[in-house]
Amino acid sequence: MSEHAEPVRVVVVDDHEIVRDGLVALLGALPEFDVVGVAADGRAAVHIVDETRPDVVVMDIQMPVLDGVEATRFVTARHREVRVVMLTMNEDDDTVLAAIQAGASGYLLKGSGAEEVRRALLAAAAGGMVFGASLAGRVAALFAGGRRAPEKEPPFPDLTDRERELLHLLAAGRSNDAIAAQLFVSNKTVRNTVSSIYAKLHATGRADAIIKAREAGFGRE
Repeated sequence: MSEHAEPVRVVVVDDHEIVRDGLVALLGALPEFDVVGVAADGRAAVHIVDETRPDVVVMDIQMPVLDGVEATRFVTARHREVRVVMLTMNEDDDTVLAAIQAGASGYLLKGSGAEEVRRALLAAAAGGMVFGASLAGRVAALFAGGRRAPEKEPPFPDLTDRERELLHLLAAGRSNDAIAAQLFVSNKTVRNTVSSIYAKLHATGRADAIIKAREAGFGRE
């Protein structure tokens, strides 16, 4: 057992069922961990984290609905105590740094061994920053060299996190009823939030808002 008195509560997020099942089986066989939820896309991950409040989220990057970096941004903004460890095939420098900038506490490649994953999740749960053996040196060199992820202003900076979340669903073509059901809020709340989004985007209506949102990358599968 790790230094944690209780098992580390983990949510596993990956759009490939075989990967999810493999991670759940791996972590479920270890007494240090308790898998409290799984998700197949970033949007579902945000809701699962809201519901279960895990210690650590194991997050893929390339996923439908909402990618892992953006989902990490939502999770860490809502729940600062939750640690996110990326587990992905993507190892390019900009993606690694974008994930860290979004609030990730670690970054592992899917080729990592079971023991490396175990140690990384325990370290993240204890408050550490963790990187796979093949990435640690590169990450240190990037920071030592003063490199930063591209400092682009996010689209629609006036939007709140909730408005940004709802805009993703709006741009994906969801109706108000569907959005209310997915976000567990009332239709009135959705209508009020949509009106606020229109005002901040200077949109003339729903179609105009969707066009602006999709041009900015929102709502894409």
